[in-house]
This record gives sequence, C-alpha cells and structure tokens, in this order.
Amino acid sequence: MKILEYTFEETTKYLNKEFGKGKFHAAGICREIFKKGNKNITKAKEFHDSKELASEIMRRISISPGIILKTEYEANTVKYITKLNDGLNVESVLVPMNSYTTLCISSQAGCRFGCIFCETGKNGFNRNLSTEEIIGQFYNAKFYLKKSSIKNIVFMGMGEPLDNTENVIKAVEIMSDQRCFNIARKNITISTIGIPDQLEKLGSNLNPVPNLAVSLNSAVNSTRSKIMPINKKYNLSDLRTALLSYPLRNSSVFFFEYVLMLGINDSYTEARKLVEFVKPFKARVNIIPYNNNSCADISSPSYDKVKEFSRWLVEKSIFVRMRTRKGSELMAACGQLGKNFEGNKSNS
Repeated sequence: MKILEYTFEETTKYLNKEFGKGKFHAAGICREIFKKGNKNITKAKEFHDSKELASEIMRRISISPGIILKTEYEANTVKYITKLNDGLNVESVLVPMNSYTTLCISSQAGCRFGCIFCETGKNGFNRNLSTEEIIGQFYNAKFYLKKSSIKNIVFMGMGEPLDNTENVIKAVEIMSDQRCFNIARKNITISTIGIPDQLEKLGSNLNPVPNLAVSLNSAVNSTRSKIMPINKKYNLSDLRTALLSYPLRNSSVFFFEYVLMLGINDSYTEARKLVEFVKPFKARVNIIPYNNNSCADISSPSYDKVKEFSRWLVEKSIFVRMRTRKGSELMAACGQLGKNFEGNKSNS
C-alpha cells in the first residue's frame, strides 16, 4: 500500500476491504502520516487498543518519497534534488513569500516538448513521475526540510504536468484532501504549455479546479512555433478554444506566463497580439525576464525593456505582474531546472 498515493476515502475503503475497519482508523493513519510525518501509526489514539492491527497495517504500508541528495540556498530560496528509486533525479524549489512558502514541484523526469528557453527539455524525456514521487517532494519538504509554512503549490518544476495528467490529478486530490495535506485548490497552480484534450481532462476530473498558468510566451503563431514546438500541433486558435471551455472558478483568473526574450517576443507587435489573445479571459499576465541557461543563443531584456513591454499591456487595461528573479544563481528559476543532470539525459 503506497500510502502517499491514497486519499482519505481510498484509505478508508482499503481498511474496510482488508480489515473490516473504516473512517475512524483511516483518520488516525492520515493524521500521523500526512499531518505529522510519523510512519509509526501505533502512536495514534485510534490504535490505542489495537496495537496488533496497527502493526499489521504498518507492515503493508510503504512510503518512498525519494532521497534528498542535495540542498542549495540563495538567500531564503532553497533548491533540493531528489533521487528517485531508479536513480533518476528531479529538482524542486522552495520560494519564500511574505508570510508563507511556495513549493515548486516537478511532474516528470525531463520533458519531451523542447521549448527553446527551457533547460529541462534540453536533456530530453525520461519518464513520468508517479503520484507517490510527486507527493514525495511535498512530503520531504514538509518533514525532512522542516518547511511547515508551505501554503502554496505550483507545478512549475521539471516536466509538463499535462503530459502526466492522471498522476497530477491524483496528486492534487491528495494535496487538497482535508484529512491529508489540506492545501486549498485555490492555492494549487498547474503550469502548462496548453494541450487541449488534457485541459479538458483536467477540467472534467477536478471540481473545483486548481489555478491554471498557461505558458504562452507569444500570441503570434510564427513566433510561438519557433520557441515552442507544441504550437505546430496545437496552434493559438486551438489553445484559445480549449481555454474558453475550461471550467474556471468564479473567483479565479487565468495566469498567462510570458518569458520575455530580447529580440524574439518583446516587440510592440507582439504586445498588441498578446492583448488581443488575452482580452476574452479573466486574466493576469506574468512577465518573466528570460533566465540565462545553456539552451540557446537567447538574451534577457534590460529592466527598462521589461517595463516598456509591460506598459504597452497596461495601457490596454491588461493586468500585468513583472516577476522578480528568485533562485537564478542556483539555476532554480523559471526555465533553469535540470541544468546539472547529465545522468538524466535521454535520447527521446
């Protein structure tokens, strides 16, 4: 029983089937493991008079979140590398906010989509992470790195979450389960390049849906196809149609991620097309200056250029946030994860 892959209800069903027990004992298991990080459930009050039952359940439970190989620090930003059971490594990042911590987690070892500004895709695709491996990044951060202030989860690490939709959906269910980690769906964000059928799958399987951040980076098909090959298969019209059908929560907005690259997508024409694309949506545009990596001959725009591009959007009543760099010296910022993973390289 890989307990990190079980919601409270699934734990209840398992106990009922195997032991004739139910929610009472399931509550004790989930509290000890998900709330306290305690693998010894015999200490739970629910098992006070049934130590043999607790011991038998413990023999069946496995917890394999991966091993933290290394932690690196830049100010209060922490990047940690997790070694998985098959020897592959993934990176996760803890980002300090004003009163809480955001955890950026990975959904794949590598990535198959080859966006030219992203380091992860340069090394190719190895495999999807299991639900346990996704949840394990949270588990390790909370209980081994002692980061109890995590209130926000973003699927913005290595890989494309909607290329591993089933396991990501399951991970979101466990993270948001009140008896497990109890992270509200409004505090979970999935970042995606935009795969129409998987957006539909996400929207139809999670209610309420988590936040959605769309890696857009250009609203001009020719430009987007050059920097994001996925656009050759699903163009901007396909993406727009899929987003218009997405069951966005009433209180939520779409986050459009825009990595600004000097001389590539920073012109006034690009800004004007971006305005046209996002206008039909409740949306915020996050402007992210390109973070240097080894992917391509790309330069980051100056601060003045970032302000100018942002101003063009604001003048058309677009809500814009200029993202500040956190963790870039660690190669932990947007587009930089996977830089040092020579052993993870794949031919795919």
